[in-house]
Amino acid sequence: MSNLTELSQKLKPHREAIDNIDRDLLRLLNERVKHAAKIGSLKHAAGSDYFDPARESEVLERIQSMNTGPISKQALRSIYREIISASIGLEKQLLIAYLGPPATFTHQAALKSFGGSLRYLPMRTIADVFVEVERGSADYGVIPIENSTEGAVFHSLDRLVESDLKIVAQQYLPIEHCLIARCPMESIREVHSKDQALGQCRNWLRSHLPEVALVDNHSTAGAVEKARDNEGIAAIASSLAAELYDLPILVRGIQDASENVTRFLTIGKTVSRPLGGGRDKTSLVISINDRPGALQDALRPFSDLGLNLTKIESRPSRRKAWDYVFFIDVIGHYDDPALKQAINLLRDSCPMVKWLGSYPNVES
Repeated sequence: MSNLTELSQKLKPHREAIDNIDRDLLRLLNERVKHAAKIGSLKHAAGSDYFDPARESEVLERIQSMNTGPISKQALRSIYREIISASIGLEKQLLIAYLGPPATFTHQAALKSFGGSLRYLPMRTIADVFVEVERGSADYGVIPIENSTEGAVFHSLDRLVESDLKIVAQQYLPIEHCLIARCPMESIREVHSKDQALGQCRNWLRSHLPEVALVDNHSTAGAVEKARDNEGIAAIASSLAAELYDLPILVRGIQDASENVTRFLTIGKTVSRPLGGGRDKTSLVISINDRPGALQDALRPFSDLGLNLTKIESRPSRRKAWDYVFFIDVIGHYDDPALKQAINLLRDSCPMVKWLGSYPNVES
């Protein structure tokens, strides 16, 4: 018996077992989707939305807790993300607006949040994402909000102050930046990318391309389009963008921090229900009176009530010179009694307190 025949005989029972398992999986998946469709119909009749971040978090947590391997929890999460996406897609073809064009990091975050079975709408600016959701042309929007290296995305913060949309979910995405061009490094005259991406690669650019002009672009993928069409222009973007626009990657991983992560928000007109148990996060924006100790007094209710502040960020109010608002992230849901009490105390002392949303505190 040849080695090939012997190998085929050894593989046969395992392949037959896989074929049988696949039949069972397909039957069970279709059964699961039917139940999900029924739930969708009941929710629609009751006026609820098809997208339920809290329920999805509960499902993913439960599945991961039951997993004994060898499949990784992250792989299992990705599989179930697509199962849930397919279920939602059968109930309603949700349209998700994001900062485009395709292959931006925001596009990748949107896919990680909603899966591949829904429809996506690339927008040129963060403001455009808000507008599409506000007027109902898109069901949800995905925007970048902060990076672990460069900090806050100010365009997103400003629009959150102005908009009535709520934050309904968050997503964290590891960011690897690549130098992309159709010319060798020595021929590069300009490097294009989004301002945040240029900032995240500042030291590498200073060290390797010190004489090259850095040009802000509306998106990383848009910069790759520019590099594709212009000799001597390079882009900083993802490997996915390089693949999509068929350009070579000159150098991978040029970000200054190896653990470079961007946090994205999903915005919409709905409100996420609480998970409880400290698994929710709430975002607020406040203004304070112009007097000594005003910020300390405003934040005191959080410490007095044992609430964990995870972020505070100041930003010019754009109403008058040297007037600021403060963005706050705190663990808990808007409906939690302690947080409700803290917000009521804030309203007693702050000229403006705006609830931006409460959502699952998911970091994967």
